[in-house]
Amino acid sequence: MSQKYLLLFLISFCFSSTNVKCQQDLPNILMIAVDDLNNFVGGMGHPDAITPNLDRLIDSGLLFTNAQCQSPMCSPSRTAIMTGLRPSTTGIYGFIADDMIKETNKATQQAKMMHEYFKEQGYYTMGVGKIYHNHAPNGLFDESGGRAKGFGPYAKQNFHWDKERTSTDWGPFPEKDQQMPDYQTAEWAAEKLNREYDQPFFLSVGFLRPHVPWYVPQKWFDLYDTAKLTLPPYLKNDREDLPPIALEIDDLPMMPTTEWALANGQWKNILQGYLASVSFVDHYIGEVLEALEQSQHAENTIVVLWSDHGYRLGEKNTFAKVALWNSATSAPLIYAGPGIPKGEKIESPVELFSIYPTLADLAKLPQPENIEAESIYPLINNTKLNWDKPAIVTWARNNHAVVSKEYRYIHYEDGSEELYALKTDPNEWYNLAENPKYLEIKKHLAKFLPKTNVKWAKASKYDNNQYFIKQKQEQSE
Repeated sequence: MSQKYLLLFLISFCFSSTNVKCQQDLPNILMIAVDDLNNFVGGMGHPDAITPNLDRLIDSGLLFTNAQCQSPMCSPSRTAIMTGLRPSTTGIYGFIADDMIKETNKATQQAKMMHEYFKEQGYYTMGVGKIYHNHAPNGLFDESGGRAKGFGPYAKQNFHWDKERTSTDWGPFPEKDQQMPDYQTAEWAAEKLNREYDQPFFLSVGFLRPHVPWYVPQKWFDLYDTAKLTLPPYLKNDREDLPPIALEIDDLPMMPTTEWALANGQWKNILQGYLASVSFVDHYIGEVLEALEQSQHAENTIVVLWSDHGYRLGEKNTFAKVALWNSATSAPLIYAGPGIPKGEKIESPVELFSIYPTLADLAKLPQPENIEAESIYPLINNTKLNWDKPAIVTWARNNHAVVSKEYRYIHYEDGSEELYALKTDPNEWYNLAENPKYLEIKKHLAKFLPKTNVKWAKASKYDNNQYFIKQKQEQSE
């Protein structure tokens, strides 16, 4: 070999060796998504929830107790997390085919999706279960375990609730855990964690429960005695000070109301179904975490666990998500792994779509370009940091909540408002928007409302609320 080609070979070898070393230095990432999980978690203070594995993860990591979704619905929330863009920027306010996200508008075309970005940074990407709303866009996962269709298995006949346009129901079904998609999801993920890799991996694991229907085998229902369950806070006349548009938005006849649940003696049975589903999924989250702990990757893997939004279980007279109040918008967010504080909790409001840039910071990678989400790594790095940035939640076009440490300010498309003083009114029962005493506070919070509110994406579809179909889809920008 001539000296010229020997030199080129040595240079190439050095660069290749450096690249391998850099990739080896990168942490692995295990991302766990749990569908429709609110704060019914023991480690988050719920008095009844039996969640030993989530509690253990909280004890070994950092819990954000006030993480706010970008939209209180699966598809737009997950789209925001995966793109780092707000719904008001993408126009994705409802369901959309996942492979059409990138084609929605210029903003989504310019931004790299989370798995696209990490793949370009040298990660081997894997996914199973519900990560995106249905299926990940083609090419984002190097290896995929797929996602079960729908949210079954379904009983041949509903137990308690049988309305069109919702799969809401509760009861013990099927007979065995092995019949549940989440069982297969955990098995697939555990197997991947027991493998060796020649590059850092990004493994995404999406669990379906506690999404409706609240069907899990009988043994999970047996964990909970309905007579001993704690009811969520409820004020019968809570809605009397709400503007008309808030009541129109929350007109969901396909869902049970709290008054119906009380009249029919079903509230605690609903809670039992939800909690049984939470304990079921907690067990299989534990199987994935146990597989990680027993693997060679345990010391070099960042874990992030999140839910896409909260869920109202009787608050505001509804059993549903899709609202701008805290019970619908607040979701668990937990980080654990190398360099992350253990057993600490942060109460400052943060945004769920911060996950994307935060993982980039934790992996010591360049910040992704053309996204709106801001990393909360500074809070992870210094849990005592004074974090005064509010969180913004959007429900359909030009309806937003601005959440600060002390207030929740809701501004609707027609100019109607709600304002809640969270320290004295954590249940958001008393609307202060009409009180002139709070005018300056409203003005201050209004500065954070999104300046852009693009029209509905043509590919977006939401079939549960005809009010928004009628009022929003044809509006121009």
